[in-house]
Amino acid sequence: MSHYQHLTINDRELILEGLAQSKTIREIARKLKRAPSTISREIKRHKSVNTGRYSPDKAQNDYKFSKSKCGRKARLMEDPSLFQKIKHLFLDCQWSPEEISQRLLLETGKTIISFITIYRGIYAGLFDKPGLSQGNRGAIRKLRHRGKPRHNKKYVEKRGKIPITNTIHERPEAVNRRTELGHWEADTVAGKTGQSCLVTLVDRKSRFLIASKATKKVQHR
Repeated sequence: MSHYQHLTINDRELILEGLAQSKTIREIARKLKRAPSTISREIKRHKSVNTGRYSPDKAQNDYKFSKSKCGRKARLMEDPSLFQKIKHLFLDCQWSPEEISQRLLLETGKTIISFITIYRGIYAGLFDKPGLSQGNRGAIRKLRHRGKPRHNKKYVEKRGKIPITNTIHERPEAVNRRTELGHWEADTVAGKTGQSCLVTLVDRKSRFLIASKATKKVQHR
């Protein structure tokens, strides 16, 4: 698979030419050997304010402007005064990267540096003392999660949960038909938030009910 390449000014002129010839997005994409979605996004993003039509010049200028901003935040950590201020707030005051970023925003009225850039600097070892190994032994230990891996969006919390070995769909047919005694259904009826609840056990065939109040456990410190 080839790596993605940005559209050139020649590509953009060919797009304009294709549109002038009433060609479809797919036809233009085949000619440029690009995905139709790439061509579609290019046309939608770069329309002239005056004509409302696709403009190769506007597209190229927008691309150059975006490219000029690339890496700007990474260079912000090379500013000595800014770096020392961030270092002081992080190491000495034990502020989080989020707090530091928001404080700088409050002081200046504009975003000076994002908390993500600060995190990257921490993980890259920029705040480690000379001679101290990077990783969990360095300044990363100053983070509130102490350098432990942060969970991604797909992480499912399992602590405090009882694993279910058998689902309700796997129970015997006799239970579903209520033809046998001795198959109990358990449930809880929650009361006031933070207070006791009612635990119920019902036999599925006879409908015999056992209920008991489960009191709140008081923790003494």
